[in-house]
Amino acid sequence: MTDRIQEIFGSRTILCDGAMGTTLYARGVFINRCYDELNLSQPDLVRSIHEDYLQAGAELIETNTFGANAFRLLRYGFQDQVFAINKAGVAIARQAVRQLEEKQAGNAWVAGAIGPLGVLLEPLGKTGLDEARAAFAEQIRGLTDGGPGVGADLLVVETITALNEAEQAILAAREVAPSLPIIAMITVDEESNCLDGTSPEHAAVRLAAAGADVIGCNCSTGPATVLTAVERMSAATSLPLAAMPNAGTPRAVDGRNIYLCSPEYMASFARKFLKAGVQFIGGCCGTTPNHIRAIKSAIRAVEAQKTAKPAPVREAIVTETPPLPIEQRSKIGRLIHEGVFITLVEIVPPRGINPAKELEGAALLAARGIHAINVPDSPRASARMSAQSLCIQIQQKVGIETVLHYTCRDRNVLSIQSDLLGASSIGLKNILCLTGDPPKLGNYPDATAVFDVDAIGLVNIVRRLNHGLDIGGNPIGASTGFTVAAAANPGVPDIDNEIRRFAYKVEAGAEYAITQPVFDIRLLEVFLKRIESFRIPIIAGIWPLHSLRNAEFMKNDLRVSVPDSILARMQQAATPELARAEGIRIAQEMLAAVRGMVQGVQVSAPLGRYALAADVIDGVLRPEQKSPSEGAPVGKL
Repeated sequence: MTDRIQEIFGSRTILCDGAMGTTLYARGVFINRCYDELNLSQPDLVRSIHEDYLQAGAELIETNTFGANAFRLLRYGFQDQVFAINKAGVAIARQAVRQLEEKQAGNAWVAGAIGPLGVLLEPLGKTGLDEARAAFAEQIRGLTDGGPGVGADLLVVETITALNEAEQAILAAREVAPSLPIIAMITVDEESNCLDGTSPEHAAVRLAAAGADVIGCNCSTGPATVLTAVERMSAATSLPLAAMPNAGTPRAVDGRNIYLCSPEYMASFARKFLKAGVQFIGGCCGTTPNHIRAIKSAIRAVEAQKTAKPAPVREAIVTETPPLPIEQRSKIGRLIHEGVFITLVEIVPPRGINPAKELEGAALLAARGIHAINVPDSPRASARMSAQSLCIQIQQKVGIETVLHYTCRDRNVLSIQSDLLGASSIGLKNILCLTGDPPKLGNYPDATAVFDVDAIGLVNIVRRLNHGLDIGGNPIGASTGFTVAAAANPGVPDIDNEIRRFAYKVEAGAEYAITQPVFDIRLLEVFLKRIESFRIPIIAGIWPLHSLRNAEFMKNDLRVSVPDSILARMQQAATPELARAEGIRIAQEMLAAVRGMVQGVQVSAPLGRYALAADVIDGVLRPEQKSPSEGAPVGKL
């Protein structure tokens, strides 16, 4: 398809247009509007912007369709108008070009603009690759309707942060409009790497392999980082290059975000782009017709001195460092490998800075023969000592292994990777990957949640780190060596969705699972039956109830399946002491019932009564052993 680029554009430099959204905002369209829908409601406004860029010298203008896909339009209620909005966007741009041609003021091409979907794709998100490709195809059908001279002359896939999304857009374009050229551009961080961590060199190879005809970089933090990115790309591909940077990083001025790079500054980088061999030069956020006019002057001044020397394609080399066998990574991994019935007890971090009680409890449990301590990550969205801090203190001061609960609620993908690298470096080797409770459930309901990924995406991230790669596929050196756990809830009302998500977690790399508390054996049996084809070791959660109110809370607030028969037993307990004793008996009955079905048990310690949690385990697994807590005052460890 590179021949098609040569046929249409030759080898000369092509000046592209600048920002559409910035200009619409400057003309009074508030940012809460759907800019793409303006193709239908205010076509004259959109056309006037195209005309301004053409008058400034642009030879390639992009349609006002950056966000005109079903996922983004759904936010405004226009998801049913994908085809109409995209078709109108091309028609408006085509009118502006024809007006230019009628004035004999030059020629220009119309490029159909395709931005990211605005959702995370698998493996980091819930949207499947096939769903993404279908959404891009729907948009592209609108952009190309009518064929040559009516539809778009080419397609621009831009501002891409994840390469798998760019690949789906390119695949969709090849299916819908196989003859149209495709420009594919990534956006990069201050170090000129893709936002998912991928190097520009690796991105160039993947975009070329997917079928792009021109590759490059747009948006980002300004022309300097874009220049570095395209220079690095040029060493990995022989395809034509494109560069369309922002006018710098926006600055807040009187409550508005202003891009401060002057037209002259942008023009100076246009000269550098030319020397780097870039053929398609334009602008992104913050660039205006004035910037494009200055860039045109710079191109004219140096065109004769163009020194582009395409380099041969070279394959990006990705070096994996696979993790050790599971039995060599941690004690939990060894026990799983050996088929030993695993015993865990949960210790919740304190609300303050003093973990003395928790450390004392861990020491007691270690002495009672518990294999490891499970440490939740701010359960119920409460503000507590970090689980990572308590884990490392338990391991260093008590000497018993821990399982770190890690949630996606509070961290973006950069923080997640940083945390996990740090956790591995300080000796934490067991990770339970969780989505996390939303802040609205906790004491700070207005706190902002992140949720860049969910538990499935988190398992994928840990698996990659275990293979010595970050999420962008870049080597990080040694494997993190985690044993990877996921959560399961056999009693959730929508069991079909739970089974489907569990299968995804196993596919992503989960090596064992810990369930929510089990009070209904029948539901656990059904769950285990349905996961037979993708079974991994299961550790059953056991919760010793301490009161009727606690049982009602589990059933009504946490949506755990608690049979009426258990509620009745707790109701019949006449005193708090009898209620706690009945809760212990119920927990032991649950453990005895599931013992032959699962590979381990995690017992919670309600109200911090760690000895009672150990009593549940000893009463079933070591009945001949007298429980040290027998006769101890209620409330003691």
